[in-house]
Amino acid sequence: MPTTRDTNQPKDDRREITPTQLFTAFSHERRQQTLAYLAQKPAAIALGDLAEYIAIKEEQPSYEWYERVLTDLAHCHLPHLQEAELISYDAESEIVELAVKRSVVAPYLELAGYTDA
Repeated sequence: MPTTRDTNQPKDDRREITPTQLFTAFSHERRQQTLAYLAQKPAAIALGDLAEYIAIKEEQPSYEWYERVLTDLAHCHLPHLQEAELISYDAESEIVELAVKRSVVAPYLELAGYTDA
């Protein structure tokens, strides 16, 4: 079963991610796109970069659509992924990063059709 590391606990303390949590996390395309993008990055990224990437993937590269994606991510999808402990998201600094090893999400991304993740 996949595990995540609780950043408030020692490195050896891991929490299991249930299949239900993983499938719920992957149930929305924007969450899949978020995880796929973060899995490609070696470090934390700005929320604006993620929103721009998703707006372009959705073939809506306008500023208005970017703002909609940004709001949707900040208020819906990122908190959901953070609760599942798949990402770390600092709302104040608007920084996002993958909180698990890429190998945890890679099989699910491949099933969802993200072959480059």
